[in-house]
Amino acid sequence: MEERIVSAVDLPQEKEAESSLRPHSLREFVGQKQLKENLQVFIEAACRRREALDHVLLYGPPGLGKTTLAHIISKEMGVRLYPTSGPAIERAGDMAAVLTNLEPDGVLFVDEIHRLPRVVEEILYPALEDFNLDIMIGKGPGARSLRIDLPPFTLVGATTRAGLISMPLRDRFGIILRVDYYPVEDLRQIVLRAARLLEIELSEEGAMEIAGRSRGTPRIATRLLRRIRDFAEVSGAASVDRDLVRSSLQRLDVDEAGLDKVDRIILDTVIRKFQGGPVGLETLAAASREESGTVEDVYEPYLLQMGFLQRTPRGRVATPLAYAHLGIPLPGEKEKRQRNLFAGDDQE
Repeated sequence: MEERIVSAVDLPQEKEAESSLRPHSLREFVGQKQLKENLQVFIEAACRRREALDHVLLYGPPGLGKTTLAHIISKEMGVRLYPTSGPAIERAGDMAAVLTNLEPDGVLFVDEIHRLPRVVEEILYPALEDFNLDIMIGKGPGARSLRIDLPPFTLVGATTRAGLISMPLRDRFGIILRVDYYPVEDLRQIVLRAARLLEIELSEEGAMEIAGRSRGTPRIATRLLRRIRDFAEVSGAASVDRDLVRSSLQRLDVDEAGLDKVDRIILDTVIRKFQGGPVGLETLAAASREESGTVEDVYEPYLLQMGFLQRTPRGRVATPLAYAHLGIPLPGEKEKRQRNLFAGDDQE
């Protein structure tokens, strides 16, 4: 029963549409130039030595291609991928079932690896270093330890919260790679490639408009493209141009900076309810009616990246850019304008 729960073939698969848009090689993968070049070297060197690739940790915000890179690693190495996730492995026995079913040089992909229970982490240590698995048989005075030899394998861990990974586990990764937000030009190429695969006639200007509002994230770019396709099909448009993209994104509540309704609620809450901050994460989450983890992991990274929020020791603070984006005068700006107006009247 345990094996069935964590078996790769029994885990929910990606949607067929998303799978069809996923690049299948490093050559097809757009963006992350330095990461891609380094990973190519590591894979080629491992293949020449006919060894398993060293363990890989991929970290960064969600939607940037960590799962895609895990699939590419297995394909470039010519081995099978065994996908699972941290929350799916609750007991040491679950991890033991996965490890004992790995093929030689196989790639074990653990998404959200920071959510592995500590007891599971501990049985991973000898498996990662010496390819051995120590399990206890029996209980009490009659219990004994059994060591099982494992075939060489590669652990690929993905996380959005690298700081939550324990140091003993982190130190056992030989390759640590940060996946960062994508520039607009890379996103434009990703959108155009996805449009070709989805058989959408998309203009260059329309692709650039989508790329500019995708928060530096390919997953968001392709999601927006699918929704724009829906609007185009229902309206009977033969092609997707910039005007159709803009009207569709307006209906989706995505503004010129890529902020959606929740982003603007968070900024508006900081500015109007807390006079621009500082405000603590839990207080901000409660006031904006969002989970604190969602605010911290999903919305805050992009707002920080764009310069709309600042994180201080006392809490989150809205920047002048946030005021300008929402069209809200800075504190004291209204009074300053009135003083200037009165000063002009006095001079007359």
